[in-house]
Amino acid sequence: MNEAKKRVQSDVESIRGELIALSESLYRNPETAWKEIESARNVAGVLHRNGFEVTENFVGLPTAFHARLGSGAKRIGFMAEYDALPGIGHACGHNLISAMSVGAAIALAQRAHELGITVEVFGTPAEEGGGGKIEMLDRGAFDGLDFAMMAHPAPVDVARAVPFAVSHSAIRYTGKAAHAAAYPTHGRNAADAFTIAQVAIGLLRQQLPASVRVHGIVTSGGEAPNAIPQTTAGRWYVRAKDMAELAETEEKVRRCFEAGALATGCELEIEPESQPYSDFRTHESALKLYEQNAVELGREFVTEGPEMQMCRASTDMGNVSQVVPAIHPYIGLDCFPVLNHQREFADHCIGEVAERTLTDGATALAWTALGLAQESMV
Repeated sequence: MNEAKKRVQSDVESIRGELIALSESLYRNPETAWKEIESARNVAGVLHRNGFEVTENFVGLPTAFHARLGSGAKRIGFMAEYDALPGIGHACGHNLISAMSVGAAIALAQRAHELGITVEVFGTPAEEGGGGKIEMLDRGAFDGLDFAMMAHPAPVDVARAVPFAVSHSAIRYTGKAAHAAAYPTHGRNAADAFTIAQVAIGLLRQQLPASVRVHGIVTSGGEAPNAIPQTTAGRWYVRAKDMAELAETEEKVRRCFEAGALATGCELEIEPESQPYSDFRTHESALKLYEQNAVELGREFVTEGPEMQMCRASTDMGNVSQVVPAIHPYIGLDCFPVLNHQREFADHCIGEVAERTLTDGATALAWTALGLAQESMV
């Protein structure tokens, strides 16, 4: 380990308590997409106290922020996610993502002047279905950025992100209410429309490639069993290997929902909940550098088996990677078969193992950025 890396690791260790406190604060107060008022303020506050210039309400988004330190020509950005999942809190570990990015940025910033870089942190709301980074991208938040990175908690360490492209849609059927026993012929059953659509999607799956996923939930299915439901609603995701396959699959799935409307005489509304998330474009040299750094810290990467499938999870970081060189490795909590988006996974996002994951992630990210700057790869 060279002297520069030793200093970075020492700087991460020096703020370890502050990083753990940040992670635990986010964990105890989970806020969902676009509602992360306190979470954004807490993350930005740690950066401000450590010398960063912070802009809140960044690009007009109330729960986004931008922090920067240094004035070098090359700009390296760390992504901080902090939205939680409805009902199950930080079961995807975004509390750790924020703390790792903050720790990496603070440690790297101590050498910003000598490296000729500017260190930046982007507070990015609404990753869990809201497409916060896509909104920020469209508003110019990442214009001129030379590199973007983050690390995401997972059951095990997996270096390469291979996420599905995904679209998120709100589905609504409108029929006509009627008494289910006395006047059933006067109704148009919006619940039946959903049933038909789901059966059609189930049958469609036989003709879909292995790189496609279609799944969703009914969020409103009616009010009473003796009343034919007038309106029903749901949320549906379509995933595919890339944006082209996603567009092709979306059209097939739309026809399944249209079949429900046609068969029952109901009206159908499909509204996107966000812009589609893209597949990921990895900066290969930077990923290799991250792998070497993580191994130096004692991390072990999994390259096959079911425990590594978190690398397929969709992310709006994919859209960023299409325009800014980026990496998005997964860092393990040694908890397989407990998986992301399970309530039990949230339990693993605090505690002794999580704390080591936090400091390892912050150090590996900072070392990777250090290497990029030293080797003029940004």
